[in-house]
Amino acid sequence: MTKIAPPEESQKPDHFRDTWPYFWINRVNAFYTRALERRLKPLGVDAPRWRVLISLYQQDYMSVSEVADFSTLKLNTTTKIVQRMIVDGLVETRVRPTDGRVTEVCLTEKGDDLRAKALNEVYRIRDESFHNVTPAEIKTLNTILEKITTDLGRII
Repeated sequence: MTKIAPPEESQKPDHFRDTWPYFWINRVNAFYTRALERRLKPLGVDAPRWRVLISLYQQDYMSVSEVADFSTLKLNTTTKIVQRMIVDGLVETRVRPTDGRVTEVCLTEKGDDLRAKALNEVYRIRDESFHNVTPAEIKTLNTILEKITTDLGRII
């Protein structure tokens, strides 16, 4: 386990840019979310709706709590988003065949069409934001971020 010493009081704020990965993780996430909002807004999709759309693309049916977990949204936030998406005709729900206590969500044809349009924009964002990064660097980055996510998962 790598330990990073806390900065001395006299150290400049640049120290955090050089030693604090969360500084960059937060900035990347903020810039990515802004890009998502700008590119997806004309389609009628915000970042939380995008997360639900892409979650449901990964599997035909997911419970609301599985969508929340996959999309890293709070359960009650996900529930509200799903409810609005039902009204908009983007998703529909059913009772899980194997467990009547669980509500599952799936994309409608309209929702899948919107997901496809949004995914094209998201691919453009990915391609533009990683144009200076090699495929090997992306693989390494994903491996490192997965390890960090696993470690953080143990402490939350």
